Amino acid sequence: MNKTKPVILVTNDDGINAPGLRALISAMRQLGDVLVVAPDKPMSAMGHAVTITAPLRMLLIKDEPGYREYSCNGTPADCVKLGQKVVLGKAPDMIVSGINHGSNSAINIVYSGTMAAVLEGAIENIPSIGFSLTDYAYTANFLHCEPFILKIGRNVLDKGLPAYTCLNVNIPALNGSPVKGIKIVRQAHAYWDEKYEHRKDPQNRDYFWLTGIFKSLDDGEDTDEWALLNNYVSVVPVHFDLTSHKTIPLLRDWEKED
Repeated sequence: MNKTKPVILVTNDDGINAPGLRALISAMRQLGDVLVVAPDKPMSAMGHAVTITAPLRMLLIKDEPGYREYSCNGTPADCVKLGQKVVLGKAPDMIVSGINHGSNSAINIVYSGTMAAVLEGAIENIPSIGFSLTDYAYTANFLHCEPFILKIGRNVLDKGLPAYTCLNVNIPALNGSPVKGIKIVRQAHAYWDEKYEHRKDPQNRDYFWLTGIFKSLDDGEDTDEWALLNNYVSVVPVHFDLTSHKTIPLLRDWEKED
């Protein structure tokens, strides 16, 4: 890697062959030297899983000046750990994950392998960004994403982020109208109303298939869901402190009980 350029670690959760990853690599190569460590198969909805009961392996796919690419049999969080601690032996200047095929707005961040990778970066205090497109199709068009990715990526490289903070960026799918711009917003209060369909396989054995409807409990105009519905790129600053700070004073009396 060129010591005069920033080093950018790239990963995703859709797998090494996903078109969204290729689009993100193309953008990042305009900003610095790139190391790719991505899962060798789709790892969507893996959350922050890490591998502790099986060997982790990496396969070198490409090695050229300013660019190296590996596939890995681990999760997105595993890929970030290996990229930093094994391949580079130090922290990269920035970690990016995506471009995810599908939204990671609202509660989706909890399940997302894309965002787990950048939260792993935030734990190490490395500026990190997760990029998602609100189009689940494998053949999704990512061309309009690049200007926004470059703008956000350059700002993070130039200005950094607050300590232990990462960004969750969601980009509207092409819908016939130009994307209006970027909105810095909060995570919407929304959730999946889930059901399990009871089915039978060809051997008449029971199995269950997860389905659900996405429901929003939030009508604020300062949320990621609002931004996306109104054709803006949503940018949500995220950290891994899950403490409900406002609840602590409400529970203080418990300390005094016999």
